[in-house]
Amino acid sequence: MHGAPRLNGLPPGQVLIKNWPVLHAGTVPPDLTPATWSLSVHGDVAEPVTLSYARLLELPQQEIVCDIHCVTSWSRVGMRWSGVPFRAIRDLVRPGPDVRFVIMECEQGFTTSLPIEPLLEPDVMVAHSADGAPLPPEHGGPVRMLVPKRYFYKSAKWLRGLKLVRDDEPGFWEVRGYSNIADPWAETRYSVDDVKVIQRMRKANLFRPISGENAGANPPETR
Repeated sequence: MHGAPRLNGLPPGQVLIKNWPVLHAGTVPPDLTPATWSLSVHGDVAEPVTLSYARLLELPQQEIVCDIHCVTSWSRVGMRWSGVPFRAIRDLVRPGPDVRFVIMECEQGFTTSLPIEPLLEPDVMVAHSADGAPLPPEHGGPVRMLVPKRYFYKSAKWLRGLKLVRDDEPGFWEVRGYSNIADPWAETRYSVDDVKVIQRMRKANLFRPISGENAGANPPETR
């Protein structure tokens, strides 16, 4: 089993809790059940597919134990999750070479997204069970994403579609000021934190040591 790494405690700014709070915008979909649920996997893929709940259970399954971290500052540790690894979904549909992002499409028009690379980590799954029981509706059941290494809003509730695309499409929370990176260990909670990360990357690139044939070049003029 795989899970998000424990780095000597909780991510910065997080508080450990025992219960599992119910937080979401909108309402719990009243008629979404295993019998009515389906998942459309589409976009730039060779074999688009629509999965029923029964078909989802026929795909390769895994169980992991991991922690979850909400952007509102609570963390719950040691949860047991079951579902289908995202990598199995990827293998099923065979993305095109230009795919860089996955848009998670949910009930009531909610979306979020991530680059495809972190979704291919072994602890990322399309989850149908938590702590030994089917996911209840208030926690995103019958099926939600699970991306343990990101803030929990990236683990989209009431998942109904996965769209594999070249260009990103920031989702409901991201366009309202939440981070598109959503890394709890870097504490990127808000879009301003994303800007800080980008600035650090730019500085690292600007001021990297000069070597090779450019070592003796004159610096650019300041205007």
